[in-house]
Amino acid sequence: MAFHSSAIPLPDVRRRAVRVWLLVVAALIFLTLIVGGATRLTESGLSIVEWKPVTGVVPPLSSQAWQDEFADYQKIPQYRELNRGMTLDQFKVIYWWEWTHRLLARLIGAVFLVPLVFFLWRGWIERREQIRLWVIFGLGAFQGAVGWWMVASGLAAGVSVSQYRLAFHLTLACLIYSAVLWTAQQVLPRKPIESRARVRNGALLIAILVLGQIYLGALVAGTNAGMIYNTWPTIDGGFIPSARHLWQQAPWWRNLFENLLTIQLDHRMLAYTIWFLAGLHAIDASQARQRAGGAVLLWLAITVQATLGILTLLFVVPIDLAMAHQAMAIVVLTIAVWHAERLRHRVERRISAQLPQSAREAQST
Repeated sequence: MAFHSSAIPLPDVRRRAVRVWLLVVAALIFLTLIVGGATRLTESGLSIVEWKPVTGVVPPLSSQAWQDEFADYQKIPQYRELNRGMTLDQFKVIYWWEWTHRLLARLIGAVFLVPLVFFLWRGWIERREQIRLWVIFGLGAFQGAVGWWMVASGLAAGVSVSQYRLAFHLTLACLIYSAVLWTAQQVLPRKPIESRARVRNGALLIAILVLGQIYLGALVAGTNAGMIYNTWPTIDGGFIPSARHLWQQAPWWRNLFENLLTIQLDHRMLAYTIWFLAGLHAIDASQARQRAGGAVLLWLAITVQATLGILTLLFVVPIDLAMAHQAMAIVVLTIAVWHAERLRHRVERRISAQLPQSAREAQST
């Protein structure tokens, strides 16, 4: 995620157009992540049992088409074991969640690719940015395949998708979002920010840990691990449960992904670690007077997110709190990426020295 800065030597209006485009893409990804979280919480992800990248854009338009979609859903285990007796109107609710999620994903692809081709045709993007943006597009296309790979895991057995695939799908989406946001911030030249290596590295470490925490949160969601051990700060009778309960499955590594106690404890412990490190980082940045406002804002956002997580656990995952917790995770990631990208003085100073005089003058304003 630590991309190098490179100011694009273009007129300001063109640079701003490229940046606005990337921010629109980031906003769409943000929205898709929120809708995806709601799709998961409402158990809607398996309501569409076929992957039709093109024709799937069109929803059922007749009563018979709706009956056919419902009949296909009734063939999978989730309907038989979880939703038997569901009415057509109830099915439509979960169908629209999943259809909206897929539509947004397709829209992101179009909104990314069409302007990218235009900007490349007009010569508004340098080669270094071209490579990066094509990599991001490739990851987005791969993400679509991963999404269907995830859905397919829940069609043949069980009532939900594989937590392994769900966590990979969500984390990849967040990585793409971070890359788009990071790149958007680097389009416009800005005045360099003096920052110590410790402060810069601390901000980047927190951003990476937040991404890791989102992965662990996906494991919690994918296994419904938040539905049990609904006490805090204790879990299974203590702050740290017994090793016998944490590592009861063999081989040992399966406990990290399948043992509900271990999954929830890992999520808790990384949350404590991130909160503590973000607090130290805020103090460090304040003392050094280096983007202290961003560091404090990050710590406050993490505090709000931790509070939402605790409340979600204690109230046994009500959908409103769970959605707020998932949405706040993306807000925290946004602030963490934005803050880490802003603290890159050394790289920016080297790039600035290589720019034409006109670009250096614009950078100093």
